[in-house]
Amino acid sequence: MAAEIITQISTTRVVEKIAESPFYIPMTGPAARPRRSLKHDDTFIVLDSHGDIGASAGGPDGLFNADTRYLARLEMVLDDVQPLLLGSNMRDDNSALTVDLTNSDVYRGGRLVLQKDTLHIVRSIFLWRGTAYQRIGLQNHGDHPASFDLTLLFDNDFADLFEVRGERRPRRGTGSSRLLGPTDVVLEYGGLDGQVRITGLHFDPKPTRLSVNAATYHFELAPKAVTSLFIAVSCNKPIMHKPVPFFRGLLAHRREMRRSTAGAGTIETSNNIFNEVLCQAMADLNMLMTETPQGRYPYAGIPWYSTTFGRDGLITALQMLWIDPRIAKGVLKRLAFFQAKSVDPLADAEPGKILHEMRGGEMAALREVPFAQYYGSVDSTPLFVLLAGHYFERTGDEATLAELWPSIEAALQWIDGPGDPDRDGFIEYQRATEQGLANQGWKDSYDAIFHADGRLAEGYIALCEVQGYVFAAKRLLARVARRLGHADRASRLDGEAETLRQRFEAAFWCEELGTYALALDGKKEPCRVRTSNAGQLLFTGIVREDRARLVAADLMSQSFFSGWGIRTVGKNEVRYNPMSYHDGSIWPHDNALIALGFARYGLKHSVAHLFKGLFDAASYMDLRRLPELFCGFQRERRRGPVLYPVACAPQAWASATPFTLVEAALGLEFDAARGEIRLRDPRLPEFLNEAILRDLQLGASSVDLRVRRHDGEVSLEVLRTRGQIQVSIVLTH
Repeated sequence: MAAEIITQISTTRVVEKIAESPFYIPMTGPAARPRRSLKHDDTFIVLDSHGDIGASAGGPDGLFNADTRYLARLEMVLDDVQPLLLGSNMRDDNSALTVDLTNSDVYRGGRLVLQKDTLHIVRSIFLWRGTAYQRIGLQNHGDHPASFDLTLLFDNDFADLFEVRGERRPRRGTGSSRLLGPTDVVLEYGGLDGQVRITGLHFDPKPTRLSVNAATYHFELAPKAVTSLFIAVSCNKPIMHKPVPFFRGLLAHRREMRRSTAGAGTIETSNNIFNEVLCQAMADLNMLMTETPQGRYPYAGIPWYSTTFGRDGLITALQMLWIDPRIAKGVLKRLAFFQAKSVDPLADAEPGKILHEMRGGEMAALREVPFAQYYGSVDSTPLFVLLAGHYFERTGDEATLAELWPSIEAALQWIDGPGDPDRDGFIEYQRATEQGLANQGWKDSYDAIFHADGRLAEGYIALCEVQGYVFAAKRLLARVARRLGHADRASRLDGEAETLRQRFEAAFWCEELGTYALALDGKKEPCRVRTSNAGQLLFTGIVREDRARLVAADLMSQSFFSGWGIRTVGKNEVRYNPMSYHDGSIWPHDNALIALGFARYGLKHSVAHLFKGLFDAASYMDLRRLPELFCGFQRERRRGPVLYPVACAPQAWASATPFTLVEAALGLEFDAARGEIRLRDPRLPEFLNEAILRDLQLGASSVDLRVRRHDGEVSLEVLRTRGQIQVSIVLTH
């Protein structure tokens, strides 16, 4: 008989929200156990090293789908005691987590009834199509029968992801829990948005005892005997839905993963540790890829950003364009589909703007947060045009470009119109409402844009690197227009880019600093602060040759370069803090774009030095995985880098960084019009003697290459070609 319990679900506030930063992510204490993440499309799960959810403090645990938590607790105990951890390992392709456990000493009535290390318990967990699957395998390695209870404790709060991050809500919906026969439990939540969200738990075989928050199995396990039980937790499936069997789902999931990753280029090097870094990065990127109606899209990161972000997707696609241009195609088509068509101040939307972020949770639906479809980024729109230009040069895909052309034109109209409200030739931002993000570049912390004396910039703000994005976008689009026979359009775009370059040099260059101002504030006063933003200017090509060398030298000085990477803010600036989010930390993707900038200006020694620092940092990281960011403390001998406590890992543009560093070092250029791949001033860092690049696609052709280091020079060997393709080394410096 079904039992039902009705409860009013409430969320405990973790920390008072910071007034200046309404979407701050709090950190209230250290994680008691390391966390592991799995993701499949719009569903992800955060578990601890034991395979539990909600059993230890300090982590954003849960099973999440579309920005809602569908399971807040799933803890396994043996006779009410937590088992002991033997090991916890992700599969190399991120398809599953395997946890090995054993029992602690079990006493009943003061008598030892099960000696520790008798049972081997293996938990195998994977996600597929909105369901978390788990197999628990048990084997008795003792010489006596083992009698014990295994209990799974479960619960849920249906918290919106922003609640998990620390946001308070005055009201919440109503939850209920009920049994559906001897093997199934349903948890339901009626939201204030009128949506009913359902979590279904299915147990196989039938538990000995089942309630709305616990499933208990009693085992009498003979010596050497083996047994298994299975749990499936589904998000928003029909109530009578029965998940596919564990092993059938696992095989189907792995087949899908293999199909989705086929066709991308690969890299193998002479350095085994760097190979591990590359394999982990590619596995992370593949896990973050999400099938959408417009194509595959790299969600930004787990746990806080597992959704469509415009800026993150665009930069990730730029970073991976040389090795897999299909990512860019999916990103461009999805962002074109969601391009703003009207004015909406709460969403910071204006016609032509490209999406910043979209959310599917209850708080977004109720507009308690403005992110259902939010357009509050100043750089997504020029980056969209920039990526479209690079994609066409990389692939020659005229059909996709023609499909995107109306969106490209709308983006340019926004850049030259509403994006420049005072018509001074610079693209600027100011949030439309107090609910929006105060800063709308990639450094979007409330305190990230400031003057030399520490004052925060106010009014309409023109960021330096965003002007560079516009310059590069127009230059690229001019080349595209010229190739397509639109000579007049190309000339206009070239003229606009050159005018912007001249105005930019006059307004942003700070002779006394030897670098470019971070931004202009609403009074056109430069923020005379030395930041990594100037390094991204090199990536865009807007910088004069002589000044590029000054900027690069500054970024590689001890003020910026920690030995692990380049800090976001120089050490001598008033707001410098190596433990901050944007004011002195190290972001791998930022360093990757700076490396491309160094390569553009022929500064390959700096590329190699930066490459080595980031490689060394990755070699210390858990799973060899570069996180979203880490602290900017100076490198010390025989010590690894200092981690940032709430950094996302994996994060898409951090995962793409090793591939961008390879691109920068080798000077890879793809010319679809000529069917040619060029290596411009290639140089391998000292830790790589050889790199083999396979299946580099150019149109219908492909090639395999081997590059070898010989002191400061390299040699190139073409291993195999398919179709018509040319490969050359170009030496200019």
